Amino acid sequence: MRVWLVVQRLIDLHLHTTASDGALAPSALVLEARAAGLSIFSITDHDTTAGCEAAAASARAAGLELIPGIEISAVADGRDVHMLGYFIDTASAPLREFLVRQRGDRLRRVHEIGARLAALGAPVDVEPIAADAARGRSVGRPQIAAALLAAGHVATRNEAFDRFLGAGGPAFVPRRGSHPEEVIGIIHDAGGLASLAHPGLTRRDDLLPALAAAGLDALEVRHSDHDAEMEARYRAHAREFGLAVSGGSDFHGEAGHRISILGQVTLPPEDLAGLRARRMRG
Repeated sequence: MRVWLVVQRLIDLHLHTTASDGALAPSALVLEARAAGLSIFSITDHDTTAGCEAAAASARAAGLELIPGIEISAVADGRDVHMLGYFIDTASAPLREFLVRQRGDRLRRVHEIGARLAALGAPVDVEPIAADAARGRSVGRPQIAAALLAAGHVATRNEAFDRFLGAGGPAFVPRRGSHPEEVIGIIHDAGGLASLAHPGLTRRDDLLPALAAAGLDALEVRHSDHDAEMEARYRAHAREFGLAVSGGSDFHGEAGHRISILGQVTLPPEDLAGLRARRMRG
């Protein structure tokens, strides 16, 4: 009598490394992904592909499929709107030039926030953050929150955002950047698919018709901050606008930063098949 074992293929298309605001180096994230049972994953660092590129060899050695990805910060009506790119050509010259500008604006923002914090009596040293940026790391408010914590101005990273760094806070500096429709074009030019990240957090459903018309490929329906009702809502929106479904944990590797254990929020294989089909049609 033969016993057939069905091996579940775990898929997570939203992970971060130390190339942006994650806690694990790319090679360490690959080991964690394998230990968690992931078979297919994507590194989607903010405004950089460095982590994805650094993890490629480790992923092959571990027998895992790494889908080249990125999370790009766009701006609509003065608010951040994060766009995920999948299956991108990380060597795309237009993409690389665009990301250099994106990271330059991140550094500009870090210095402006640092000046505001000093004026508020909560100074932090932004030079180590600037040095990280010079080495190619994509930096921003998470690193400033860590600096506030290290300096003793706050007790937790969440307090840093609540008191100083969150939208409307006294040290908040608006981002300058491209509209989501332009970012969709950048991702497409790099051969990728564009997905709207965590729409339940972004709360800009009003943008969906225009983004779909501009070529949006997918919605991130599965996410650690989406409950069952929210997931159902965005699956319905995906059907309404003819979009595929993406999803992942948004793992950063830190306790208290969304999900802290890999493998708890994954994308069903049929949804990945839908993304692949969308890519083939493109």
